[in-house]
Amino acid sequence: MKNGVILAIAGMAFLAGCGHQGSEAANVPAQPKWQGAPYYIAFDTQGTKPNPAGVTIPDIKYTANPDALERRASLVVRFDASGVKRDQPVMDQMIMAPVDISGAEGALPMDYMDAADQGLAKLLGAYGMKGKIKARVLLAQSSITSHADDDEINEKRLSDWLPIELDFKGPHRGR
Repeated sequence: MKNGVILAIAGMAFLAGCGHQGSEAANVPAQPKWQGAPYYIAFDTQGTKPNPAGVTIPDIKYTANPDALERRASLVVRFDASGVKRDQPVMDQMIMAPVDISGAEGALPMDYMDAADQGLAKLLGAYGMKGKIKARVLLAQSSITSHADDDEINEKRLSDWLPIELDFKGPHRGR
């Protein structure tokens, strides 16, 4: 009988110990499913048709955190204007009007990208830039202002900056 009581107490202690270990494992924080900015953006790797404006930003695809979907976003394009020689400050960025985006995956509309190409070509042409242009793009919340500073861009950004080198030849004449 003495052995039976000792065996019963040992069994209960074992079971209590197992339960305690299980609760410790449950308290380990789980890794979040999505890390980083709410949207990942990438350039479409397929060949991009040259834009008559003289510069072509490749199509932009996005993947979104399903828990942080937006309905509208704005494209921010920033370029290296260090080679521009002017007495006045040079505007080195362009913030597009908001565009509808839907779902967790997709691409910015082609007509939106064409408008971005044309706007960027006007800026680059106004500064007399030609050749290889270092640029970067990101998606921002649609409430961003058209002349946002770095603080506002960082506050409203939906993606990380995506760098690219663009070839600007100037607008094609006769089209």
